[in-house]
Amino acid sequence: MQETEKIWMNGELVPWADAKVHVLSHAMHYGSGVFEGIRAYATDRGPAVFRLMDHLRRLERSSEVYFMQLPYGIEELRQATHDVIAANGIETCYVRPLAFRGYGELGINPLNCPVDVIIAVWPWGAYLGEEALEHGVRVMTSSWRRIGPNTLPATAKSSANYANSGLSKMEAITDGYSEAIALDVYGNISEGSGQNIFLVRDKVVHTPPIASSILGGITRDSVMTLARDLGFTVQETVLPRESLYVADEVFVVGTAAEVTPVRSVDKITIGAGRRGPITEALQSAFFDVINGKVPDVHGWLTYVYPEEASLRSADKTVGARS
Repeated sequence: MQETEKIWMNGELVPWADAKVHVLSHAMHYGSGVFEGIRAYATDRGPAVFRLMDHLRRLERSSEVYFMQLPYGIEELRQATHDVIAANGIETCYVRPLAFRGYGELGINPLNCPVDVIIAVWPWGAYLGEEALEHGVRVMTSSWRRIGPNTLPATAKSSANYANSGLSKMEAITDGYSEAIALDVYGNISEGSGQNIFLVRDKVVHTPPIASSILGGITRDSVMTLARDLGFTVQETVLPRESLYVADEVFVVGTAAEVTPVRSVDKITIGAGRRGPITEALQSAFFDVINGKVPDVHGWLTYVYPEEASLRSADKTVGARS
């Protein structure tokens, strides 16, 4: 990974190499952490973080599920995110807030361990590759099922959940695929290792519901909103595995993956074997929003330098009138 200069750690900006924890920290042994994956994008009005407050609210909700009292409020974390982006002098980056049980006691009970919080940022391109955004990826159905209801809380973005995701991802990579799709305990489509999944059939956009053990993705919500804005019907419905094979289009979405088409599932070609027209329309609408090329009608962008953003916006307006 490409290192940056500073990481925000427990209220301070520290050098990247000095952001260290003890090897007996609880989270290292028991996965007792919650996190978010966020992106910031360069726009004509300066760097903007996509749906920052929604991500931070989900971080707070995830921490509540695990009895973790965050030592910082949402507004403090928002400012910390802006501060660490500014301190590193980057505009387009991945943002990783993480709250975890630190050094205190070892044992299953984490309640006597402190809650530490970090926010790191670094450059990160297309998660599944730039070429995949146009040509799509090959995926497989994982032999590993998604965590079941009342086992681990799927709607909390916890570190522990991603051990399940890691097994699916490693299986896919070693079998020559880019990504894996996990089924839920009932054999219906759940999600990718780190993405929500959509399929298109007869111009209707389908996606599994929360009850299919998915994480309620913020990019997922954004894509559903944009699809409706474009006039498409969107249905959250239980989807059997075979619905992937007869779909006209399949695509995955997430902070890292953004909007990436799927060209084949289990070696079965989807549609024409390349990005379909509805996927392309949604991809275009999504990138226009995150890059600030269209009005932010949903209020999804948080500008790192709000005063500068206002000035740039005013200059652009004046230029358009003159």
